[in-house]
Amino acid sequence: MDASRLPGYPFASRWFVRNGLRQHYVDEGTGAPVLMLHGNPSWSYLWRRLITALRGEHRCLAPDHIGMGLSDKPGEDRYAHTLASRVADLDALTAHLVEHEGVPDRGWTLVMHDWGGPIGMAWAARHPGRVARLVVLNTAAFPSPYGERVRPALRLPFWLLRETAAGERLFLRHHAFARLATLPPFGLRRPLPRDVRAAFLAPGRDPGHRVAVRRFVTDIPLSPADRAWPLLVRAAEGVRAFADRPVLIGWGLRDPVFDRAMLREWRRRLPHATVRAYPDAGHYVLEDAHERLVPEIAAFLRR
Repeated sequence: MDASRLPGYPFASRWFVRNGLRQHYVDEGTGAPVLMLHGNPSWSYLWRRLITALRGEHRCLAPDHIGMGLSDKPGEDRYAHTLASRVADLDALTAHLVEHEGVPDRGWTLVMHDWGGPIGMAWAARHPGRVARLVVLNTAAFPSPYGERVRPALRLPFWLLRETAAGERLFLRHHAFARLATLPPFGLRRPLPRDVRAAFLAPGRDPGHRVAVRRFVTDIPLSPADRAWPLLVRAAEGVRAFADRPVLIGWGLRDPVFDRAMLREWRRRLPHATVRAYPDAGHYVLEDAHERLVPEIAAFLRR
């Protein structure tokens, strides 16, 4: 796929190879590093407007998780597809950037959306001196405020997608999770332009390239019995360690999963954070509210 032809994504592709797998990332601009971590089922295309806005003053780093975006898409026989493997990938990539690509080892801003929250905060907990600021966008990095049970409105679709053969077919054969996430009212409140939606979906055009999308869902930690739970707890400890640092929270209030209770939990844990909440925006807050949110982030970084 020639990503340079995608709308709003005129960035050079860079690659980091680890354990025989190529991880794609964007590295644009100069200045203090801004690390942008996407979630599921998106990729670094999510950050295109923010990279364009910031690269004049900052070094913008936006990796695609293995199995997502332009990174290699291994099967489950070659890659674990777990939260632990994601954090290890990020650890290796950022070490490479510091040691070999001239990225400073201090003064980073960490920007997180969706799964980028637990991945980013578990990584930041290992490197508390590296990260100076946080930008939090519709994500979580702590156990659910609803406890171990999925709340009623999400219980049936969650069970279907996570536990059943029909759910596996929806992921792998029909790419249903990613298709729904890029439509109102599921992931957004306003329709994406057709070419932009196609760009979000492009990395998963081959059914064999959709494994990571499903595995992210099956790896969601709900209780101590889930294998990602210890790292989620570690991520929550990382959040607590950053309570005295500058934090901007940008939140789409029409998100059916990362809802107002999740936002309240972030506010409780980071009481000094600056909060910008958008009543007309959904999960993909950088799509629904980009005209307001991107300038807010740029102004936050200048402060």
